[in-house]
Amino acid sequence: MKKIVILGAAESGTGAALLGKAKGYDVFVSDSNRIREEFRKELQDAGVAYEEGGHTEEIVLSAGEIVKSPGIPDQVPILKKAAAKGIPVISELEFAFRHVNGKIIAITGSNGKTTTTLLVYHLLKEAGLNVGLAGNVGNSFARLAIDDPYDFYVIEVSSFQLDGMYDFKAGTAILLNITPDHLDRYDYNFQKYIDSKFRIARNMTHKDAFIYFAGDRTIVNELDKRQIAANCIPISLDESGETGAFYREGKLVFMGSAPWSYDVSQASLKGRHNYVNMMAAAEAALIAGAEPEAVKRGLSTFKNAAHRMEPAGEVNGVSFVNDSKATNVDAAYYALESFTGPVVWIAGGTDKGNDYQPLYPLMEKVRALVCLGKDNSKLKASFEGRVGKVVETQDIDSAVEMAYRLSRKGDVALLSPACASFDLFENYIDRGEKFKAAVRRLKERINE
Repeated sequence: MKKIVILGAAESGTGAALLGKAKGYDVFVSDSNRIREEFRKELQDAGVAYEEGGHTEEIVLSAGEIVKSPGIPDQVPILKKAAAKGIPVISELEFAFRHVNGKIIAITGSNGKTTTTLLVYHLLKEAGLNVGLAGNVGNSFARLAIDDPYDFYVIEVSSFQLDGMYDFKAGTAILLNITPDHLDRYDYNFQKYIDSKFRIARNMTHKDAFIYFAGDRTIVNELDKRQIAANCIPISLDESGETGAFYREGKLVFMGSAPWSYDVSQASLKGRHNYVNMMAAAEAALIAGAEPEAVKRGLSTFKNAAHRMEPAGEVNGVSFVNDSKATNVDAAYYALESFTGPVVWIAGGTDKGNDYQPLYPLMEKVRALVCLGKDNSKLKASFEGRVGKVVETQDIDSAVEMAYRLSRKGDVALLSPACASFDLFENYIDRGEKFKAAVRRLKERINE
């Protein structure tokens, strides 16, 4: 019986452990932190051996294979020792891939991958296809692989997950964009991050489809250097061609044997960056067998996940928007670009080596900047003199109050941090939920 050790016991690790147990592996789970109660109970109920609060080196290094959760860097000591011993280290998605027969649609990109993944899933459901949702959103892929009930698996894939994938192969892959992000995990070497993203096309053949955004210069330059075996399908905001899709005069135009178009005024998603997401998702759905009419219905009825340009309430004519998922500069750019009127921008958190210069042209619409973080020095230095007023705080209620006081009726108070959340919050979800709660409290105070 092959022994596998799972490092990390959140959704990804627990799913891998349950899959391993179901398939007859000798499974041991090791987490350096305390395991959340719901996951601990699942492991106990399944009879999976585990430890928490540290790694027992002797046990971990006795594994025939290690399945690593994506949040664990390769540089941690236990993984360095595993590498020295020649123990294979793979991702949960790689492990799950071995146990499914359904077709895989994998989505990655520095920004927009969650929205696009959810949209592909929605379009396939709208078309009546038997589809599961997994990866960086929803259940772990491994958890679904236990019973392998679906014809299609729509999977959001991060660069960290891609790094541990070797035999994994997508039937359809979507690469939305590549902008500097998570460079602290890639030795601050952008090319290493690019290489990681392109692993999504690994093992693809001429029977598969690689959908990419042709407006991303990094992707286009990289395609010139690489041999992608799959059928490459471009999507674009300003070009037309015989294949793929493009945006023109308020419509998404889909080429092929019978070209058709979709009026973006009917879409639930707004903004040019979402046109890219919609075209990519629609192309994937069409390849899976969805009819254009079903795709049109799905584009109009889709509801995005929380914390992505989510309305958070209105207070005396000031609209609050929760874009907590915008954890890098590019995502904040898309958010700011989508508004025409004045914005009071709430930003800050854990800086990931950010270069804020791409945001400078948008500052003419920013009335004020509220810096929300433990260390706001870089953010302040980057924008003082470029916006009317810069203030700072380390408290979410104060940030919301400041944004309201600095706004005028008709303005948007936008939380789009451009930074990770870990200095003041558990994660971007915690930050977004606390922002929405702070807006509700402000509204109650104002209306007393």
